Amino acid sequence: MDLGALEKQLQITFKDRALFRQAFTHSSYVNEHRRRRFKDNERLEFLGDAVLELIISEFLYRRFPRMSEGEMTKLRANIVCEASLVAFAAELNFGAYVLLGKGEELSGGRKRPSLLADVFEAFIGALYLDQGFPAVQHFFQTTIYPRISAGHFSYVMDYKSQLQEVVQHEGLGSLHYAIVSEQGPAHDRQFVAEVRLAEQVLGKGSGRSKKEAEQRAASEALLKLRLNNQT
Repeated sequence: MDLGALEKQLQITFKDRALFRQAFTHSSYVNEHRRRRFKDNERLEFLGDAVLELIISEFLYRRFPRMSEGEMTKLRANIVCEASLVAFAAELNFGAYVLLGKGEELSGGRKRPSLLADVFEAFIGALYLDQGFPAVQHFFQTTIYPRISAGHFSYVMDYKSQLQEVVQHEGLGSLHYAIVSEQGPAHDRQFVAEVRLAEQVLGKGSGRSKKEAEQRAASEALLKLRLNNQT
C-alpha cells in the first residue's frame, strides 16, 4: 500500500502516518495479523461520519442563506448517503489502498459499496484528527463543494430548472446560456457562463465545468429575479 502516492494525488501530507494507515485498514486485515499491533478504521469511521455531517451542514448554512431547514436537511442527507460517499471514494481510487484480509479480498471487498463508504468516512476522521477542520474544509473544496453548487445531489439545487420554471410562469421570454470564457490549463480549467433573457445578462457564474458555471449563473439570475419581485 503506497500511501505516499495517495498523499501526492490528494496533495495532503499527514503528520501522523500511523493514523493515515489506520484509515485504510479494514478489520479483516487486523484479524489476520493479530501478532502485529494494527488498528482498524472503525473508530475513525465513527468520527468521520460526525465531522462530515457538521462540515456539510455549515457549508449549506453559509452557502444558501435562503434555503429552509427542511431543504437543507434533505440535501445534506443526499450528500452524506452511502451512494454519494462511494462515488467520492471511487473517484479518488481509495479502494486500491485499503488493507484487506485474504477472505475479504477474495470476496470482492475492495469494490464493496459499504466498505468504500466506510473508508471515505475514516479518511475524513483521520484528516480531522491530524490537521483539524480547516484541512477537511480545504479537501472538500475540491471534492464535494463544487458538486453541491452545481446541483449534483438534489432537485433543490437544480437552479437551471428552477430559473426556467420562473421565467415560463411569469412569461418573461426565453433563456440562453453561453460560455463566455475559458481559463487555466487543461487539468484545472475554469469556465465562465452567462445566462441571458432576451438581450439582458441575467446572471453570470464560474466553475470547473461548463455545467457548474451554468448552474452558478442560473443561481445568480434566480436571486436577481427574487429580489426584483420583492421591490
